[in-house]
Amino acid sequence: MTLRALIFDVDGTLANTERDGHRPAFNAAFAEVGLSWHWDEALYGKLLNVAGGRERLRHYAEHYDTATFQHPDCAALLDRIYAIKTRNYQRLLAAGAIPLRADIGQLICDARTEGLRLAIASSSTNQNIVNLLRANLGPQADSWFDVIATGDAVAAKKPAPDIYQWTLSSLDLPPRDCLAIEDSAHGLAASLSAGIPTVITISDYTLNEDFAGARMVLPPHEQITLERLRAWHTDIG
Repeated sequence: MTLRALIFDVDGTLANTERDGHRPAFNAAFAEVGLSWHWDEALYGKLLNVAGGRERLRHYAEHYDTATFQHPDCAALLDRIYAIKTRNYQRLLAAGAIPLRADIGQLICDARTEGLRLAIASSSTNQNIVNLLRANLGPQADSWFDVIATGDAVAAKKPAPDIYQWTLSSLDLPPRDCLAIEDSAHGLAASLSAGIPTVITISDYTLNEDFAGARMVLPPHEQITLERLRAWHTDIG
């Protein structure tokens, strides 16, 4: 078996975007529209069980603020919040406030230098992904990736396998020639359902999740290198 491509999740894997980016961007949006909602780190960790920012907003309104959820203008309000949050998030990116996890940038550069194909399979938006890459790796960094599969590419988000199946089809590669790099149980379920061997690099929000089925689980702050991935891929071949 030859390792030919790396497929990256984004939020929590490339960067701690949830804790350092999306969460404060949501909180600033709540304040702007006059809501008393506030998502602290612990609560946001629970909300991450709901995939997708729009879906997370709706879930929170439904379960934590039924009066707002039942209001006739709730859908319009949530759309406005999401638009403001997106704008806030882009400002954080532009300010350099959301760095890549320490070893990920080097891994991407090494893989590119050695001729591996690169892809992204994420529930995030294309704009968020592209701007994260450009802010950290340079203005052309998104062009390094053969495929950037985003949340609107498929109907079902992780833990459904659709985003990974779509990515494999776009790469025109069999699952065994790829490695998925994820940080969450939802992401692992999606990649495994698509038949892709998966490495987990645990993030702050996924410390206590079940990663049964992962080929390798790296604790927070342990370095993930291309050399290690190649050696591991050879061992399981």
